[in-house]
Amino acid sequence: MKFGKEFTSQMVQEWQEAYMDYNDLKTILKDVLFCRRKNASPLPDSGTPRIFLKRRLSLYRAFSGLTSRYSNKGSPRNLDKEDEVILVTSAMQQDSGSEENYQSVFLMSSEEGGEVELMFFRRLDAELNKVVKFYKLKVEEVMEEAEKLNKQMDALIALRIKNDYHAVAFRGDNGGTGSSQATSSPFINERKPGMSNLDVIEEIEMRNEGNWEKGMKPAIESPSEGNKGKAKLMDFKRASLGVLNHVKLNVAPETPVLTLKSIVNSSKSNLSFSKEELRKVEEQLRHAFAEFYRKLHLLKHYSFLNHLAFSKIMKKYDKVRNQVLLVLTASIRLCAGITSRNASKAYIKMVDSSYLGCSEEVSRLLERVEATFIKHFANGNHRKGMKTLRPKTKKEKHRISFFLGKACGNVNLVPEFTILKPNDQGLFSGCSLALMVAIILIIQARNLLQSEGRVQYMDNIFPLYSLFGFIVLHMLMYSGNIYFWKRFRVNYSFIFGFKPGSELGYREVLLLSSGLALLALAAVLTNLDMEMNPSTRSFKAITELVPLGLVTVLLLIVFCPFNVIYRSSRFFLIQCAWHCLCSPLYKVTLPDFFLADQLTSQVQAFRSLEFYVCYYGWGDFKRRSNRCRESRVYEIFYIIVAVIPYWSRCLQCLRRLFEERDSQQALNGLKYFLTILALFMRTSYDLKRGVFWKIMAAATSGVATIFNTYWDIVIDWGLLRRYSRNPWLRDKLLVPNKFVYYAAIVLNVMLRLVWMQLVLDFDDAPFLHKNALVAIVASLEIIRRGIWNFFRLENEHLNNVGKYRAFKSVPLPFSYEDEEKGS
Repeated sequence: MKFGKEFTSQMVQEWQEAYMDYNDLKTILKDVLFCRRKNASPLPDSGTPRIFLKRRLSLYRAFSGLTSRYSNKGSPRNLDKEDEVILVTSAMQQDSGSEENYQSVFLMSSEEGGEVELMFFRRLDAELNKVVKFYKLKVEEVMEEAEKLNKQMDALIALRIKNDYHAVAFRGDNGGTGSSQATSSPFINERKPGMSNLDVIEEIEMRNEGNWEKGMKPAIESPSEGNKGKAKLMDFKRASLGVLNHVKLNVAPETPVLTLKSIVNSSKSNLSFSKEELRKVEEQLRHAFAEFYRKLHLLKHYSFLNHLAFSKIMKKYDKVRNQVLLVLTASIRLCAGITSRNASKAYIKMVDSSYLGCSEEVSRLLERVEATFIKHFANGNHRKGMKTLRPKTKKEKHRISFFLGKACGNVNLVPEFTILKPNDQGLFSGCSLALMVAIILIIQARNLLQSEGRVQYMDNIFPLYSLFGFIVLHMLMYSGNIYFWKRFRVNYSFIFGFKPGSELGYREVLLLSSGLALLALAAVLTNLDMEMNPSTRSFKAITELVPLGLVTVLLLIVFCPFNVIYRSSRFFLIQCAWHCLCSPLYKVTLPDFFLADQLTSQVQAFRSLEFYVCYYGWGDFKRRSNRCRESRVYEIFYIIVAVIPYWSRCLQCLRRLFEERDSQQALNGLKYFLTILALFMRTSYDLKRGVFWKIMAAATSGVATIFNTYWDIVIDWGLLRRYSRNPWLRDKLLVPNKFVYYAAIVLNVMLRLVWMQLVLDFDDAPFLHKNALVAIVASLEIIRRGIWNFFRLENEHLNNVGKYRAFKSVPLPFSYEDEEKGS
């Protein structure tokens, strides 16, 4: 792989504008090469090959001895100066105080085509200053963050000492003998006459701190050292417990009950010394250190990658500059060293002396963070600590190719989706296709669509299996989203907050969807013609319970506590779903409201679950009959289960409105409220019918459709910008083909209008059952949501890029009084 592609692939995508523009500089070098070849080309009318070498006048002056600058003693150095191409300087900018501005002066601008090389160096200087400025800014930010983490560790150490002191005091008051106390507590063994328990704990903490900082043996090695050991001990920073008088413990509420208590009582919690709070503090700081270490690692990689890019581009420049245009004969090629000029050495020396090349703050911080984390969070276990700080990279597994097929390879190697060939299919995908073909052939061969039991089957069995169709389709769309997010370098794992190495790729999601499709299609085939064909009519409880058994298996897999079938991803999904259900008692994060948006497109899936309860609870499933539509309770819950996702999303908007003071969240909440109203009117018309309900359903659905469509395109996607560089789109686009965005806008509008089909009575198709039409409309809504997902996350990614936001903001457990006053 060429360096340009490697350079792009290893960028932190949110910082991509802060990297050196390697491709643009390469383009300028191509212009330089073109100008040099043009100026050094042989005469076209010459019959004999000639070579034209440009020589500077100073060469003749040097050899003629007319100047006294070039003496024999200094000839090597002077020859190097004679071949100098650039002069490099670093000057202080007048407008920015102490900030340095690196410049290079091109000495050959008078040559033919020299203006192109002059433009190259001006652009190169601009890129260097941009990179150095950004790197220095980020280093200052991490240094400030390091100071905050240092103060957090001071409070944590003091809190640990306080808890240990209470534990020691409790054991001392236990009524046991002195010998038993001395053997049970390591602190009592270290106790000297006249020292309290707290002094002993502080001394041990300081001793360990000093050993870690200095990398030396314990300061107090033997009683004979006396005052000498005490003097060494006083050099270390004393762990003061007075810091606890100036901090407050801000452990975020993790349950709805704690959230309600914090609202009723006070939003600030006083510092206490319970072990449970200490555990939460340690967990938050462990997460903060891991994220801080990742930030330092990427910042160091940013410095290394840009330094390497400057080295590569200068080597390319030297190659272009030193290239001698040859006129080949049958047996002659001239040597390319006659006009050799080396400019990279001087420029790279300037890069090395810049803040980008000589700063060591990041490397030192990395070492200190590693040592601190291993000592305080891994009990000195280096392997355990580094395993937390540097999680292993995700490895591809061969069993995925076995079950899914080898056509779905690595996303970096596959430029576009590959059509599955019969010999490339895996176990799940191949069997699913075979079962689908078998079902179609059975329906056609037995003419089941015209059988007597067709209506009974569509009313009772089809809604049960349509649930799995909705889930599989949504998973297929999500796998497609992941594929294109990776292809267009959208950092979806950072946006969703996935733990590094635990996120699912599109192949894993395809594997899960194909496995679920295989189970569902096999279940459909088991009782496809039961009751639909009179000749094979059979009523057996075991065959009618197949859909219920399949749902039970699916729920058991989702809630399985064992580490199988991507447990971390399953638990992450369950956590986000629980946050959506308990809205607004949890702080709203992007994964929570993104999942809530997905659930709004699965209204028919929730209604299918309600039908499961009614059919197997109150229906006569052995005879394939139910009276769910005749139940008043079923009608009420038919509306409630459809409203729950929208109501949850509306409460999330209200929570964000009160926390972030963003008026846009009020409009977003109004959007979901109008959708709830339209859904209620549409469902009421579907259940009751009548002109009044039809007018109300049409009016509310029309308003909600217009509002939702505008919000999708303008707010969520960031498109339809009137003065954008890309007409009616936005300034930055990840997809090169602009037609994709225009097609997505039109398709979103059309699929939004499908909402109106029930209101306008387009469902009275004689050749299509009503449940089938509802399933088709629900599937189109899932497809629309899949399209929405890509452009929504693309817009979020571009917002992060614009703000150079590449890391999560981790809440810290302690707040100092001076920080609160300053804020």
